[in-house]
Amino acid sequence: MNDEILLRYGCNPHQVPARVFTRNAHLPFKVLNGSVGYINLLDALNSWQLVRELQNATGQVAAASFKHVSPTGAALGLPLSDTLRKVYRLEGLELSAVATAYGRARGTDRVCSFGDWAAVSDTADLSLAKLLQREVSDGIIAPAYEPEALTILSKKKQGAYVILQIDANYTPPALEVRDVFGVTLEQKRNDTEMDVGILEKTLTERRDWPASAQRDAIVALTTLKYTQSNSVCVAVDGQTIGIGAGQQSRIHCTEIACSKADNWYLRQSPRALELNFKLEVRRPDRDNAVDDYLRGAVSAGQQAWEEMFVKMPAPFRSDQKDEWLRGLHNAVLGSDGYIPFRDSIDRARRSGIAFVVQPGGSNRDSQVTGACNEYGMVMAHTGVRLFHH
Repeated sequence: MNDEILLRYGCNPHQVPARVFTRNAHLPFKVLNGSVGYINLLDALNSWQLVRELQNATGQVAAASFKHVSPTGAALGLPLSDTLRKVYRLEGLELSAVATAYGRARGTDRVCSFGDWAAVSDTADLSLAKLLQREVSDGIIAPAYEPEALTILSKKKQGAYVILQIDANYTPPALEVRDVFGVTLEQKRNDTEMDVGILEKTLTERRDWPASAQRDAIVALTTLKYTQSNSVCVAVDGQTIGIGAGQQSRIHCTEIACSKADNWYLRQSPRALELNFKLEVRRPDRDNAVDDYLRGAVSAGQQAWEEMFVKMPAPFRSDQKDEWLRGLHNAVLGSDGYIPFRDSIDRARRSGIAFVVQPGGSNRDSQVTGACNEYGMVMAHTGVRLFHH
């Protein structure tokens, strides 16, 4: 043992002592600011692998927003529409590619990303620092930092914001080890990385994977590789739009991922964009209120709501939501394990899914393929399970 950092505690404050160490010459990261925690490191090391692999697979800058060792969102640094700038609360900001990637990743689910861990594949620049300066976030991992960015980030949380610099050239050992209840487990590290070749085994009547769908399949699969299993991910436009993580059944993963994708798209509707908040209402409170409005929880006569809005909004009826959701098209649904029943396909269809990518191997593969054919979906079997625990 050659390099270690003492931690305040483990997963919970009563779990002391705690430390991080390596049997190699040095830890693959430096703490540039703040006091890093146990869960911080789990988020940091998983999120860094995700963004590094996304960049390797696509050639694009990548970012992720993590909470409790699963991503709330992951994205590439592709240009943003004016609508998404507004939905993601990025209006008026000059965004570099790395800031755009993070803005997309965090904007996927702004409620869940509150107090997140940020990860970027490239140098954290001034543009990204100014964006993070406005948000509630616990820390960041990046391969390098511009001096001005480091100065700004070091002042977050009264100087306690955790900043880690990862060695981008670090390659971990082939075997990974963990202790559970005094028992040591060892396995080969999951070093399978995604590329378009993983879509070759397409079984449906429709077999075309346009370039955009190939890219989004890689985004979904790479995200799933670092999401607590069971998990399902929906991606479109170079970013995740819904992640269902840590469920015991595939249909529950699918329902969560698709409902989040629906919510992502409903936030772009005129009714959501035109919500008229009072100036003093903070961004996190607005984010919560938008989601409450979309769920139908906002109603006149409740003082808490009336204090937030200049004028109380009219209800967003179910038929109006359904009509708007018909505009969500060409999304990709990825699954970390095989899809055992057609119920996940039936649910996915209601959320604009046109492409499905999964390992395959269920006794009911033919039924799932048949459901995809009924809906005109394209589905590929990768033959690679991506469980992560």
